[in-house]
Amino acid sequence: MRKKILIIDDDPAIIDSIQMLLEMEGYTVATMIDGDQIHTMKQPFPDLILLDIWMSGLDGRNIARFLKGKNETKHIPIIMVSASKDISKSAQESGVEDFLAKPFEMDELLAKVAKYVGNAV
Repeated sequence: MRKKILIIDDDPAIIDSIQMLLEMEGYTVATMIDGDQIHTMKQPFPDLILLDIWMSGLDGRNIARFLKGKNETKHIPIIMVSASKDISKSAQESGVEDFLAKPFEMDELLAKVAKYVGNAV
């Protein structure tokens, strides 16, 4: 079964480029613009979440805390993504497993994804 990755970002260009790369690697990808719908997320849950920290609407750290506080979703690894490298500590304090600074190389993204979910199938 193909691994499912959820991308939560408020920048459609970022979503499109990451989605295209991950789908080319064989992953199933779902997307959310800005994370407002996170409270309605239902099963089947993703195997991994790529979460932008600064979005209109909700702060990514609050989304991470919400997901890590629920029994149904606390096991899902979250990689926080941000253009601000100096916030990696506060990102990790919100319970995420990893941090990726923008801009990043696509190989770096794929390596982090594989670290948490392995290959696409």
